[in-house]
Amino acid sequence: MKDIPSLPLPSGRAMPVFGVGTWRMGESARVRADEVKAVRAAIERGITLIDTAEMYGDGEAENIIADAMGSRRNELFIVSKVLPMNASMRGTIAACERSLKRLRTDRIDLYLLHWRGGDPLKDTVAAFRELKTAGKILDWGVSNFDIDDMRELAALDRDKECATNQVLYNLTRRGIEFDLAPFCREHGIPVMAYSPLEQARILGDATLRQVAQRHQASPAQVALAWLLRQPGIVTIPKATGLKHLDENIAALDLELAAEDMKALDARFPPPKRATPLDML
Repeated sequence: MKDIPSLPLPSGRAMPVFGVGTWRMGESARVRADEVKAVRAAIERGITLIDTAEMYGDGEAENIIADAMGSRRNELFIVSKVLPMNASMRGTIAACERSLKRLRTDRIDLYLLHWRGGDPLKDTVAAFRELKTAGKILDWGVSNFDIDDMRELAALDRDKECATNQVLYNLTRRGIEFDLAPFCREHGIPVMAYSPLEQARILGDATLRQVAQRHQASPAQVALAWLLRQPGIVTIPKATGLKHLDENIAALDLELAAEDMKALDARFPPPKRATPLDML
């Protein structure tokens, strides 16, 4: 595996463009040991970006990450999220403290508001700033914010601290390319793409398979390589098995040709108008 590139955050810190997600981890004690093994294997293979949230497994995904990383915390870039029902000024700080305890660490590299809720956005941002000043988070950002949400945030974020917007983005969900992704690029905000394989639903597509065959690759590798070609994009595929993990990592070495990109655009056209933000 070649070195994983990174993107600069507004703070000047760097975030890897490829990591692993932990959505749906921690939901079953029966597979917990395998989930710890999968995250540990990713770290051993050189992946440093690990995405989680207090929602995943009611916090158990954060415990799984703590078990998997052991003494290698300083090598990692950990992302976690606060639920909107906890996103008041005091609630955000308390939620962060709970995540820190589960992760068994003194700081979270990037802390996000999972999606918009009822609390004023200014209160969540104020909590993020307080946590950052205390060194408990190093950067903050948002998730599932549409273009109007981002414009509202930009008006509050006078120091331009917002470090990412994590949204659903893959070959079949390209709506952000019309206005949201350009807005984020203009403001120097990387976009984190979750569910990059559409929960495996796109992997049987004939065009994807044809492109994969040309490269002696898998459809998943092509879908990930396509995302890695997009400007300002970070992607976090989940892999609970070692075979899928190694398959995903190999996408970093796959170079798609212009004809591949043209074929994929024809099959999965970019948006021609503004559309509501897709969410899972």
